[in-house]
Amino acid sequence: MFKNAVQLFEIFGFKLKVDPSWLLIAALIVWSLSTSYFPQALPGGTATFYTVLGIIAMLGMFASLILHELSHSLVARSYGLKVGGITLFIFGGVAELEEEPHDPKSEFLIAIAGPLMSCALAALFYVASSMAAGGTEPSLTGAVFGYLALINLVLALFNMIPAFPLDGGRMLRAVIWGVTQDLLRATKIASRLGSAFGLFLMLTGAFAVFAGGGIGGFWQILIGFFILNASNGSYQNLLVKSALRGKTAASLMSDQVHTVDADTSVADLVDNIMLRHGVSFVPVVAGDVLIGYADTAAVRLIDKTNRPSTPVADIMQAVRADHTVAPDAPLNAVFKRMASSSRRKLMVVEGQRLIGVISLSDLMHHLAVEQEVGTRFSSED
Repeated sequence: MFKNAVQLFEIFGFKLKVDPSWLLIAALIVWSLSTSYFPQALPGGTATFYTVLGIIAMLGMFASLILHELSHSLVARSYGLKVGGITLFIFGGVAELEEEPHDPKSEFLIAIAGPLMSCALAALFYVASSMAAGGTEPSLTGAVFGYLALINLVLALFNMIPAFPLDGGRMLRAVIWGVTQDLLRATKIASRLGSAFGLFLMLTGAFAVFAGGGIGGFWQILIGFFILNASNGSYQNLLVKSALRGKTAASLMSDQVHTVDADTSVADLVDNIMLRHGVSFVPVVAGDVLIGYADTAAVRLIDKTNRPSTPVADIMQAVRADHTVAPDAPLNAVFKRMASSSRRKLMVVEGQRLIGVISLSDLMHHLAVEQEVGTRFSSED
């Protein structure tokens, strides 16, 4: 999801990463605080003074978001779930759970941990702000702590909205899941509410823009668009996982595979295999041993006049682990691997012997057929 994220450090064994998009929101926060909030709270300061305070407050928000997501991650780990890391991006932060919670209770407790942390931080910063504001003059620390108290309260309240994939939406999903004992149905209901909320934010944001609301309206539209896409995507991902659960690469691979020897000419490869059988990807074998593959991209690098004298060995890609998959590999893992990379075909190998090829189009066709025949997917993990 966050291919360009940069890892900063590890905390309690979780990798803390920052997506470049976070720099935009960080800059907007500093700009907003230094031009509006702090000049009103602490009049008489210089632009540099307000900018420094804005950076300090932004870093405090940065730490608050980490603690919010860290609470999700720690509770998830206590229930045996794998967490890929914590990533901060333009819309906040996310604890990257690699699997769905196993039951409604764990889902609810994982979801509520974040808002509870934010509420606790809001109370802590409020007390600190009150203590710092003991005199008659505005307090620098009181203004900073006051902002952090407010932003953590807003973070908690916003995340409690019952719209998936916000924390409140996950809590709602947990309740529906507990009542119906059907994770897929619960996700469908919660994601529809999330989509409705996303559309609401986009429409009200657009109205605010036309009414002169400025950047706030545009920001609301972006948040609504993100929630709309995330809610729909979460449900579709669960549909895919449900459809592929319990199946392996061997169950969906094509076992009728056209292969070529390494010493065959590129011209023969093109004329007798690629064009004749309509394939763009051809495994290369030496007897029963898989040694690599050749594809149309490699063929195009060879001039047509040189193809009769060029052996396939000169253009093939040698076999590597990222080219292959075991026949008993779960289809969910195969799909995730293809979706997260540019590779659309994998060779199914047993030992060193090629037994088939599985492609992303095979998986997508399988999913389309599953939907057409109306298969009811199991919601058990």
